[in-house]
Amino acid sequence: MRKIIVLSMITLDGVMQAPGGPEEDTSNGFKFGGWTRPYSDELYDKTVRKELEPAEYLLGRKTFEIWEDYWPNHADFWPGINQGMKYVFSNTRTESSWNNTQFIQTVEDVKNVKSTEGSDIHVWGSSELVHLLLAHDLVDEMRLKIHPLTFGSGKKLFSEGIFPAAFKLVESLVTTTGVILVHYRREGEVKTGAQWD
Repeated sequence: MRKIIVLSMITLDGVMQAPGGPEEDTSNGFKFGGWTRPYSDELYDKTVRKELEPAEYLLGRKTFEIWEDYWPNHADFWPGINQGMKYVFSNTRTESSWNNTQFIQTVEDVKNVKSTEGSDIHVWGSSELVHLLLAHDLVDEMRLKIHPLTFGSGKKLFSEGIFPAAFKLVESLVTTTGVILVHYRREGEVKTGAQWD
């Protein structure tokens, strides 16, 4: 069974909207697009390059449509996104001219893809899809870049209704610009107890 890995750039208050540029996603009046730019350094860039290595992808429709207009023309920077299979979760679209694209519609479809042989499945952006995956306990790993910012509004990584789950820290690093890079792996159930037992 393949792993579903959520890769996300987030703020301290969990906002993940439009990290890449001012026009990336201005929905609901979001004004801070491109907020990751001031935080690049050697470690940050090395981490991102590693995460851009070839994989397969699971994307929500909105993220897919942003990428569909951009990445086919920028293959020199991220060739893996054009080569890798892109599974797009959508109830409104069924086809695209972008190569290696398949549309799916249900949680069962996601489970079926996950159960097949192949490389790990990366989820970038796609906040609503991430919420759905977390609600159905389908996220195996999270690789987060936590930026020292708060916005107070915007699309967030976490929402109400996600499945209670414990994760184990695999790796953590801090960049020179204050970004915390963390890699978590799903591990068991939530354990509770009195703090001072």
